[in-house]
Amino acid sequence: MPADPAATYPRFSRSAPTPKIGIVHLGPGAFFRAFNAVYTDEAMTRAGGDWGILAVSLQSPTARDQLDPQGGAYQVVTLGPEGETPQPVNAIARVLVAPEDPAAVIAAMANPAVRIVSLTITEKGYRHAPATGRLNLDDPDVAHDLAHPEAPVTAVGFIVTALARRRTAGARPFTVQSCDNLPDNGHLARGIVLDFARALDPDLADWIAAKGRFPSSMVDRITPATTPEDLDRLAARTRAYDAAAVFCEPFRQWVIEDDFVDGARPAWQEAGAQMVRDVAAHEAMKLRCLNGTHSTLAYLGYLAGFETIAETVTAPGYDRMLLRLWRDEILPTVAQPEGEDLQAYCDALLARYRNPAIRHRTWQIAMDGSQKLPQRLLGTLAETLAAGRPAPGLILAVAGWMRYMGGVDDAGREITLKDPLAGPLKSASDAASTAADKVAAFLAFDTIFPADLAATPGLAEALTRAYEDLATRGAHACVKDYANG
Repeated sequence: MPADPAATYPRFSRSAPTPKIGIVHLGPGAFFRAFNAVYTDEAMTRAGGDWGILAVSLQSPTARDQLDPQGGAYQVVTLGPEGETPQPVNAIARVLVAPEDPAAVIAAMANPAVRIVSLTITEKGYRHAPATGRLNLDDPDVAHDLAHPEAPVTAVGFIVTALARRRTAGARPFTVQSCDNLPDNGHLARGIVLDFARALDPDLADWIAAKGRFPSSMVDRITPATTPEDLDRLAARTRAYDAAAVFCEPFRQWVIEDDFVDGARPAWQEAGAQMVRDVAAHEAMKLRCLNGTHSTLAYLGYLAGFETIAETVTAPGYDRMLLRLWRDEILPTVAQPEGEDLQAYCDALLARYRNPAIRHRTWQIAMDGSQKLPQRLLGTLAETLAAGRPAPGLILAVAGWMRYMGGVDDAGREITLKDPLAGPLKSASDAASTAADKVAAFLAFDTIFPADLAATPGLAEALTRAYEDLATRGAHACVKDYANG
């Protein structure tokens, strides 16, 4: 391999004509490139249509700097037992960086040729209170956008300003399509858009409510962070340097509510997407069975010193922990979606976790836990406790998150915390002298823990016992005890 593949090989370039733009996507990170853009690329290849994507970064210029020299083209590389399989993707027509030219972004979204605005902005990008789902009007950026709607910085600010322009011009609204790992994400997107619009102009909010569409979707594809070594290895194989390449597992699943303005959308079903009336059951299955156990592995695995999910799940006890957690605590809360076998789904999850080619870092999955916990673990915990069933595995997982947010792993190493509430949570933990006080301090964050859950009889005591056990014996010992229970 050359010493510097980026300097040795030509840049990867487009292998198909640049498509006309029909979609604006906010948040062109690795998951979007491994998922949405791939489905759209394949749908256009198989069924046609002007569904090229204008990718908009709301913060960093990284995606633009990676993609522009390549004409928007890149490769998605699947990592399977048989090796690495690259696939070119040509769906991205252009990339904009919103802070550099917000007016250009608004103009593009206001263009009637754009029929869908899709989102992968992570939980925190919705600027909502996770416990209520409502837009946080006290968020400084939201307040800025309400005061300066023509120079927004948030996703909801751009969306509402563009929809206002369409209404003024007598054009149809675009469909707002959330593709983030959130329950009922379309409902959440609709709620924050209407909350913002109502604060700006109640008549605009009424127009959006009547004419807009906000389909929910369930997305699933494990996409580890791409490393420089990944890019160098791909360059040596393909003889071209692809700065925008993404690496992911072979598995993918996209379940979409088929509810779009004027029915306008790509033929995603031709690429394997499941178009349904209601994604709720599939969503609950994925959030609880996959995302819930992914977070459980991330916190308990990181505390024990494991770098990746594959490394964690192959350590003694962790696979049996998952099997018990699914059987006894998670699956009893999940309604079976049409066409799915829940046990087979969980078996497939375990096989995916074990894939050694997927180096999904526990630290990466542990990010933003204050935003993820309510959807991934706390809803399951609340239902289990309300039904009178024990929940020792879920309690261990939540206590693991609390211990993780204390900022030190089981070997005494400092944890670099990445979370919107990292400062307040770490300060609350540091200020408490006992395990009981630390648990009480965490439970007091009502944007994470709904008041009725936090007040559940016996919960604080159970979390305190689990926290003390984690602190004195370590996560790995606690996992093995639960697995053998």
